[in-house]
Amino acid sequence: MASPALTHFLPRFGVAAAVVGFLSLTGCQINNHASQSLVPAFGVQPLKGLAQNVSVRRNSQGMPLIESSSFHDALFTLGYVHASDRFSQMVRLRLLAQGRLAELNGADALQTDRLMRSINLKKNASELYKSASPRLKRFFEVYARGVNAYVFRYRDKLPADLAQAGYKAEYWKPEDSALIFSLLSFGMSTNLQEELNTLVLAQKVGTDKLPWLVPTYPGEALPSAEADKLKGLNLSGQLQGLDSVTQALEQVTRLSMPGVTASSDWAFGPQRSRTGKSLLATDIHQPIGIPSAWSYVQIRAPKYQAAGASIAGLPTLFAGFNGKVAWGMSMAMGDNQDVFLEKLKRQGNSVYYLANGKWVPASVRNETFFIKGQRPIREALYETRHGPLLNNPLNSTLGLALQVPDFKGDKTLDAFFDLSRAQNSEAASDASREIRAVALNLLYADAQHIGWQLTGLYPNRREGLGLFPSPGWDSRYDWDGYADAMLHPYDQDPAQGWLGMANQRTAAYGYGMQLSNSWLSPERSERIAQLAASGRQDARSLIAMQYDQTTLFAPKLKAMLTAPGMAQPLKQAIAGLPAGEQVKAREALARLLAFDGKLSATSADAALYELFLQQSAEQTFLSALGPQNSASWKAFISNGNLSYSAQADHLLSREDSPFWDDAKTAQKEDKPTVLARSLVAAVNAAEQSMGPDHKAWQWGKLHHYVWRNAEGQTVRGPIAAGGDHTTLNMAAYNMGAGDFEATVIPAMRMIIDFGQIEPMMAQNSTGQSSNPASPHYADGIDPWLKGQYLSFPMQPQNFDKVYGKTRLTLTPGK
Repeated sequence: MASPALTHFLPRFGVAAAVVGFLSLTGCQINNHASQSLVPAFGVQPLKGLAQNVSVRRNSQGMPLIESSSFHDALFTLGYVHASDRFSQMVRLRLLAQGRLAELNGADALQTDRLMRSINLKKNASELYKSASPRLKRFFEVYARGVNAYVFRYRDKLPADLAQAGYKAEYWKPEDSALIFSLLSFGMSTNLQEELNTLVLAQKVGTDKLPWLVPTYPGEALPSAEADKLKGLNLSGQLQGLDSVTQALEQVTRLSMPGVTASSDWAFGPQRSRTGKSLLATDIHQPIGIPSAWSYVQIRAPKYQAAGASIAGLPTLFAGFNGKVAWGMSMAMGDNQDVFLEKLKRQGNSVYYLANGKWVPASVRNETFFIKGQRPIREALYETRHGPLLNNPLNSTLGLALQVPDFKGDKTLDAFFDLSRAQNSEAASDASREIRAVALNLLYADAQHIGWQLTGLYPNRREGLGLFPSPGWDSRYDWDGYADAMLHPYDQDPAQGWLGMANQRTAAYGYGMQLSNSWLSPERSERIAQLAASGRQDARSLIAMQYDQTTLFAPKLKAMLTAPGMAQPLKQAIAGLPAGEQVKAREALARLLAFDGKLSATSADAALYELFLQQSAEQTFLSALGPQNSASWKAFISNGNLSYSAQADHLLSREDSPFWDDAKTAQKEDKPTVLARSLVAAVNAAEQSMGPDHKAWQWGKLHHYVWRNAEGQTVRGPIAAGGDHTTLNMAAYNMGAGDFEATVIPAMRMIIDFGQIEPMMAQNSTGQSSNPASPHYADGIDPWLKGQYLSFPMQPQNFDKVYGKTRLTLTPGK
């Protein structure tokens, strides 16, 4: 019996209407393979596993509204819809998580597969799934059956990229969803790449200079004690395979692993709102590419309705709105992964590692790698008490062991479902406290309240910060359980009337738990605070915030350049330059001091400002870390993207850093000398790249968006971009890499204004589909560029306006 809430739409997609739709569909069939790989947007499809008819309507960008008479059928349909929209993405994410990409991509992916098999996400996924409630397991099972209904129907009509690669469709298992979640969790943890990069840099500059290259946050002491852990180790001679591991990890990131590379979310309470009701905004940042990790879906079923951002492969909404409660998330920058260096020795085919003065046998498991176009390879993978060895212990006397949290008994999967059903902020708070398997700044709101909860599972380290790798043979650095969840930072209805997170430090140094020491630059969070203080807010002002391209690093740079201890020495350094260079340096300095910090794509001063940042990085560090194609320079660039950068740290402070002096020259350089040279180099670079007319320079002539697919082929772009890594409208690039192509952008945006009749609006940065044959493959790019949002109505009388009346009816099949 259909619930009263659903009777308004059930008659309209009954069997008679479905038959008419089906007849219309058969009259215009297209026979080419590309179109056959698409699920039709209207008509009727019988699917075995459904109990009753289900309606799927889509908005102008193909985002689905699932209307069902039971939650069981809604979940089944969600699996079917996810697969029909994003099957290629689901396949690639599953193969990535399983360490099986070489089966699809050939030998080029073998290095990545070795890394992912070593990390062994399957182990964590198994714990998460085992720990889930029987209710949640049923949800995952029903969802998997929906995915498999698609696989069964379209196994011979797969999207072109899978068909051309010769992929043979495999059915989806409930555990596969837990595996995708484990991949997400792995990507949300910070500092692994940074720790590996630290070892590369230590080989180049030694442990004494290393702390200068890995600052933790503005104004904080350098991590000298962390570097001391590495003293006396022959990293160059004993540690083999580091390059392979770092390259594989970079490749994992390039494959658009569904982590949250950065992100922002903020909420305003009623006293800060123009309508007297709360607002919440969230945008999740990811490497630019097609498809984005996120896709939107709306579900309406008895006792359940919600709309929000999902990851295909998971029946979970990570950010969304259910009519009563809104929630969003940003990366907490939590460090709950540690690299341990292990002393190794071989005896035959056995590997031993040193632990507290004793040689202990490493455990071993054998893995078979199937490689497209080649014979299978069987290899042994080893594990110490700290975790799996990422490099090959048969070729190295130092191993890289990775320790990650143990998720036994974890209820995170249930908690996300409970969050999506919460009917008030108190229930949302209760659910968010149970999320342990992923490190997030989770914001939530109802019409009258706002709240923030840090989620995750964080180790208690007996000694050390976990910022640099630790000696595994010394138990002083071991983990001693996990921080009590009661210590996790949180806030509810703060007196200031707003909450804002942008990957900044959220726990003071020395706080009662070790949350992290790897934070992104503070300027985005400072800009949130600045705009939050500007008056009462509404949906329009939140859109303006999400598209804001003002950097607060520019005024900090100006303050440094004009400081009493810098202004005169810099003037003298410029006076010591050749006459022609003096003119350029003075012009550059004058324009930087006049720059308003607005990084619009058409700004000439923004172009000069960014070139100065780029050139100052090279002038300061390249002589010590280069050349530009070296592993050490690449590690330096990588670390600058992962957390607060040494380049920013040196520009604003660190006058006594050894890196101001170029050891390869006879004279001793200092900071003013390097800055003077950087000013000249910025003008020279601008003239070389944008021509001699200084007024015609534009930031967007250097800085571009380019969307590429999983194979690296350009789908859209280049398109002029504004902003950078310090702006709320993030458009990060690889500082010091020699070009300004945007690498990380807001992959999705969402705003909930409880003062509106229909509070939720959202957008994606690419399209709903990962199938190039779909009209919704890249149709989200233009609206994203133009600041256009789609409404997600909760009231049934508003569905037709957004989703229209055309529908695909799924009926019970035999």
